[in-house]
Amino acid sequence: MLMKIAKDPMRLFDDIWSGNQMPAAPSFKVDISEDEHAFHLDAELPGLAKENISLNMEDDVLTIKAERSRQEEQNKKDYHRVERNYGSFSRSFNVGELIDQENIGATFDNGILHVILPKCQPVKKTKEISIS
Repeated sequence: MLMKIAKDPMRLFDDIWSGNQMPAAPSFKVDISEDEHAFHLDAELPGLAKENISLNMEDDVLTIKAERSRQEEQNKKDYHRVERNYGSFSRSFNVGELIDQENIGATFDNGILHVILPKCQPVKKTKEISIS
């Protein structure tokens, strides 16, 4: 049951940077699902501590930010290949206007950030007008 929760329902949960000319690989992967009461967003953030992750909502845009610092070792190694990302990264998603922003919840366990975005009841925008 997909509710219309954005001005354009086809843009629901779009990454706000997805319209760029040059597609970039996302800094982390997410799964987004829905049940009758809420949307669920699971972000893969392995190797991070909960303290290095921030989550905020502004103008119907949910932003997940994280920072992974590189541990410098006493004895310098000669790396042949470095594939792990270090530094700050973030993703932002349009979540629409019918999310109950006061009751958004999040948990972090075993490298997965689970965000619960509860649905609020749609505001009725119709009114019966009497004719005199």
